[in-house]
Amino acid sequence: MDHLDYQILGLLRKNGRETASTISKEIHLSVSAVLDRIKKLEESGVIEQYTIIIGDKAMGQNVMAHMEVSLEHPKYQEKFIQEICANPNVVSCCCVTGEFDFSLQLTCRDSEELEAVYRRIKEIPGVWNTRTRYVLREVKNTYSALLPQVKWDIEREEE
Repeated sequence: MDHLDYQILGLLRKNGRETASTISKEIHLSVSAVLDRIKKLEESGVIEQYTIIIGDKAMGQNVMAHMEVSLEHPKYQEKFIQEICANPNVVSCCCVTGEFDFSLQLTCRDSEELEAVYRRIKEIPGVWNTRTRYVLREVKNTYSALLPQVKWDIEREEE
């Protein structure tokens, strides 16, 4: 990957529907070269998928929370993961190191729904301890990272 690939990624991260024509004008490369590079980025797994970002509040999901979960024993992991993956309120689940085993991001309509989700998670076999934080405001969420130096270079070029 070179700086042109990073520029393409930066533009697609801002708008996954950006056309190759627009990208080609931005980075001064032919449309066919941009399309070739995008295809290589997809085939190599750098670009895993294209998706949309849904506005939680516009969809009535007004509450966000982060929950950390510890399990009694690793033997409960598979069942826990199945339950979490089936829960539509859990938008992210990461296996982590430290005091807790998993870190979850939750979205809910209101505090009552958050309480119900909290109770359902606590009832999953093997859940031993949890810590939940109510999110007051999301400050930043880029969903994926580019290398910082390249990202800063892209931002400077935009100014």
